[in-house]
Amino acid sequence: MLSPSREGIRLRVALTLTSLVAGSAVAIGPASGAAASTLHGAWNKTAYRGHVEVVRTPDGPADPSVLTGTVFDDRDRDSVHDRHEPGLRDVVVSNGRDVVTTDSRGRYRLPVYDNMTVFITQPAGYQVPVDASNVAQFHYNHLPEGSPELRYGGIAPTGALPNAVNFPVVRSTRTKTREQHCVIAGDLQPYNKTEIGYARKGAMADLAKRHDYQGCGTLFIGDVVGDDLSLYPDVKELTSLTNGPARFLPGNHDLDFDAETAEHSFDTFRAQLAPAYYSYDVGEVHVVALNTVRYPCTPDVDNADGLRPQCDDPAGKAAYNGRLSEDQLTWLERDLATVDRGKLIVVAGHISLLNWADEGSPIHNVDQVRKVHELLDGRKAVAVSGHSHSIENMKTGDLAQGWRDLFGVEGLPFPHITAGAISGDWYSGELTDEGYPVAVGRDGGMPGLLTLDIRGSSFKERYTVTGKSDRVQTQLGLNSPAYREWYAARQAWNEDQQGEAPELGDPNVVDRDDLNGRTWLTTNFWMGSTGSTVKVSIDHGPAREATRTQDLRGEDQLVGPEWSDPHAVARQLVGDASIADRSMHLWRFELPADLAEGEHRARVTATDSYGRKFTDELRFTVAEQR
Repeated sequence: MLSPSREGIRLRVALTLTSLVAGSAVAIGPASGAAASTLHGAWNKTAYRGHVEVVRTPDGPADPSVLTGTVFDDRDRDSVHDRHEPGLRDVVVSNGRDVVTTDSRGRYRLPVYDNMTVFITQPAGYQVPVDASNVAQFHYNHLPEGSPELRYGGIAPTGALPNAVNFPVVRSTRTKTREQHCVIAGDLQPYNKTEIGYARKGAMADLAKRHDYQGCGTLFIGDVVGDDLSLYPDVKELTSLTNGPARFLPGNHDLDFDAETAEHSFDTFRAQLAPAYYSYDVGEVHVVALNTVRYPCTPDVDNADGLRPQCDDPAGKAAYNGRLSEDQLTWLERDLATVDRGKLIVVAGHISLLNWADEGSPIHNVDQVRKVHELLDGRKAVAVSGHSHSIENMKTGDLAQGWRDLFGVEGLPFPHITAGAISGDWYSGELTDEGYPVAVGRDGGMPGLLTLDIRGSSFKERYTVTGKSDRVQTQLGLNSPAYREWYAARQAWNEDQQGEAPELGDPNVVDRDDLNGRTWLTTNFWMGSTGSTVKVSIDHGPAREATRTQDLRGEDQLVGPEWSDPHAVARQLVGDASIADRSMHLWRFELPADLAEGEHRARVTATDSYGRKFTDELRFTVAEQR
């Protein structure tokens, strides 16, 4: 039988039991731990709450090798396919391998295999139901005997194949409109309830105040938790605060680490949150949510070329690799074949197709990136990802040395964006006044959320720093000889912590002699990219252009204090945090050597590739001696 605590769906049951009348309906509530949604805003007054309908009879289906069902317009919003409710034609339904479309009456037929997940692709103009925690309900797991024994439970036995699995939807102007705002939430990744609280006070509080994403919703792109899968109910409590559907894809910290094969490594995730991969439509956008994590990786599949030795001992030291399963690749090709070529394709995964922070590491990019690029050839597309806890806005044509060396990629065929992280640098650093850590990232980025603002099949990306206005897009610092000396000294002290810790002093005071030793004003422009510019005006003087530290024209990463973000490092080196010793979105402007002693004002204008301008200001002092 289906477990109500795992599936959270509505069953229509016809059993020969004294307590039930044959053919009666039994309503089973949301998955265990799903919080009641706090009523606020228009979303909670009108959200379509419901469940997938599973129909069973004592005799079972006529053909147990085929699953049938109907996608229907749930006009009375009760999640039950009543006779007066029409089916919807041409809706895409899949078992994770095969992809079919419904007939004129909304019916589908799919081959059956054990451990499959059946799901629909939500059509634009319709909305799948959400549960009390706003988690989208659009799939059914079929695993008759259930998962092997797993610490966090996996999938409970589903029993024999149902007679039908019916998918309810309702009409929605929110998902039909050409203007969509899709929130991409990277690496929530709480390791405990304290960090759940940080997320609630931080990015989730920001989402609770927004109402622009009710159609597209929020896609949490992996590392939904930090290894402890018992925190999924707490995550659902967080999503109950949001104003739109919540969807999830799996990351390497969402694994059932005790699974012995990749086939069961995301069973608990699948039971509680979502299929391992799927797609959905809103407006003129087709979103593909991929599983880019293979665990445990194995030498035959993952290390045939010898570049991934981490995968050579799955029994003794299991590891993960960035890779798509063959079933998933087959599904992706078939899924894309159903999509109008004029639509925008958003390809989402946890481990990036390609990533800059870890561009030289095979396991932190996706093995079949060139195949995915090939499948998207000639289409409007953007890839979004998480995993690296960095912000990376990579444009068409950008190239990193590792991409060429490892994967033979000679430039991006479409934009790839690494979305930052809600957790930032794993909730590190001092607490803000609002009660969550500053958590400055390895690239100097701040915790926050990515939004794709979409009109038709065109998009613009927007990054919102947690707790800040969208106008806050930069941070400024001074990289002077004194700073670089402190960097080296503090880094050395951190390793043995003997004697007094070196102090930086006021980071915005510069020795006159340091002006002769190459002092740069640095601008970390988080969404800065190829096509962006940064200009600096000193004391109302003419604006002059700063230089980006990385051109992304195939060069290697530039690493060390000269290439670091001093604003970030001044915080990071005095705590237990990552160090922003490189960044692909850092600009430097050399301060004039003839600046007079006293206070000066630098006004910085950062312009993104769409022409949007953001201004920032830094006041600093030139002194005879610091």
